[in-house]
Amino acid sequence: MISKWFKLKPKVILLRKQGKSITYIEKNLGIPRSTLSGWLKDIILSKKQYQSLRKRSNQALVVARKKAILWHNNQKVERFRFAEIEAEKTLIKIRNDSEVIELALAMLYLGEGFKKSVTTGMGNSDPLILNFFLKIITSIYKIDLEKIRFELHLRADQDPELMKKYWANELNAPLHRFRQVSIDKRTMGNPTYPNYKGVCLINCGNVAIQRKLVYIGKKFCERTINILRD
Repeated sequence: MISKWFKLKPKVILLRKQGKSITYIEKNLGIPRSTLSGWLKDIILSKKQYQSLRKRSNQALVVARKKAILWHNNQKVERFRFAEIEAEKTLIKIRNDSEVIELALAMLYLGEGFKKSVTTGMGNSDPLILNFFLKIITSIYKIDLEKIRFELHLRADQDPELMKKYWANELNAPLHRFRQVSIDKRTMGNPTYPNYKGVCLINCGNVAIQRKLVYIGKKFCERTINILRD
């Protein structure tokens, strides 16, 4: 049985001899690749034609990869946007009273705060986390900012004075309260990423706050587990 594309065979052969790729012929004439492979198996292209096909193939691959990256990035943006919208829906339902805020701090403290020292404090490299901690400590627990000590843990190539100014500005804290700086000598010779500003430790001194926060966090976890278990 003669194929319905048989009348196009001379044109296919001509295009192939001109150096066109099988993909090009397939897309432009709508002939299945399986049919084209049979028709063109005995046609030998010149070295120059093969090189030209390889070059165009590589260029097409680069373009395809760029499109794939763009698509992936757009999808990623959409996923982040969806997550943000869902988060906003949850936050709208949460009361902004002092008990909820204190519970939020307790859960954060349970993971990030000092628990083995006789003081209340927290260390982190994220200014947002430390601003959250500092704001609640000074607002709800009435800790005087002038009584809070700040300590920096830096890498060997970081300038202590510049980092003090950075953290003082980020936390809206007095520069003179940044007294102690520790340098990690193990990092000598290894350049620091530009966005990394070291770790800042905030020490509030009052161990009673630490104990209360830890108990709130633990008891809330236990209560929640029991509720969900039932």
